[in-house]
Amino acid sequence: MARKLRIHFPDAVYHVILRGNAGEPIFFDDRDRYRFYLILHYAVEKFHCRIYAFCLMRNHIHLVMQVGEIPLSQIMQNISLRFTKWINYSQSRTGHLFQGRYKALLVDADAYLLELVRYVHLNPVRAGAAVSLEEFPWTGHRGYLGKELIPWLATDFVLLMLSSNIGQARMAYEAFMHDGIGEERRGEFHSGTCEGRILGNDSFAEEVLLRVDQRGEREYSLDEVVSMVCAHFQIPDEKLKAPGKVRPMTEARAVAAVIVQASPHLLLTDLAKQLGRDVSALGKAAQRAAKDERILKIVKGITAKLCGSADECPKV
Repeated sequence: MARKLRIHFPDAVYHVILRGNAGEPIFFDDRDRYRFYLILHYAVEKFHCRIYAFCLMRNHIHLVMQVGEIPLSQIMQNISLRFTKWINYSQSRTGHLFQGRYKALLVDADAYLLELVRYVHLNPVRAGAAVSLEEFPWTGHRGYLGKELIPWLATDFVLLMLSSNIGQARMAYEAFMHDGIGEERRGEFHSGTCEGRILGNDSFAEEVLLRVDQRGEREYSLDEVVSMVCAHFQIPDEKLKAPGKVRPMTEARAVAAVIVQASPHLLLTDLAKQLGRDVSALGKAAQRAAKDERILKIVKGITAKLCGSADECPKV
């Protein structure tokens, strides 16, 4: 069964959670966290997204992010691939760093953004990793107070919710944060209030689900992509998963990778797991393939069949 379509529209705000594979660490030292800072900075500039809050725990990450035209799935795929590549290099290891797909809740920012920023920044205190907010440096809290320059952290929108005067806004923010100390885990910030993917009231949920219906994009599964690619190249599925670098299997894997990367609801990490391949190698193969007009023609043809119409396909 295909997964539910990730809800995307410009200016959508999400609470994103990335967890380490099997609960294992994501960060091994502060150098890793700083590298993640650089990757987030790159993502903000490349994809024109905004990050309102973050928390880098040892084995999981919280982000509050607003997207532009580029879907969240494409942004998170880029972030996770880049950081996985860094950790695998620095730790002399291979394999997956993150546990499956990231969790993302579409958030009614008008109703929940301020509380969500507080919830994310207080995560270290709530988890017992720090006694006070000031003790844990790897959140956006100090950036909001003007005590640390984090150029990719967007603080203006949230602070304006509190006051048009920056000094008064920071004082109100600090008081609001301290009022939240002692607050327990809030299930709705993890599981949402509708379908496990939306945080908002019924009218907000109806509005955003209507937007998805109006887009008219057909959701297709990873199995369908693999099956369609194998049919085009006239090879059995098991050949695509077999070891080795023999044509047409390498070309077929590259085509599948390009299709998955262009999709708003599929992840390259999932394709890598299904094919038993290294995700970084698949990503490089997709980059090379995307520059080949002959392969792009194959990709567009297969994607049109998956969507039912070329007009309803994501751009490659």
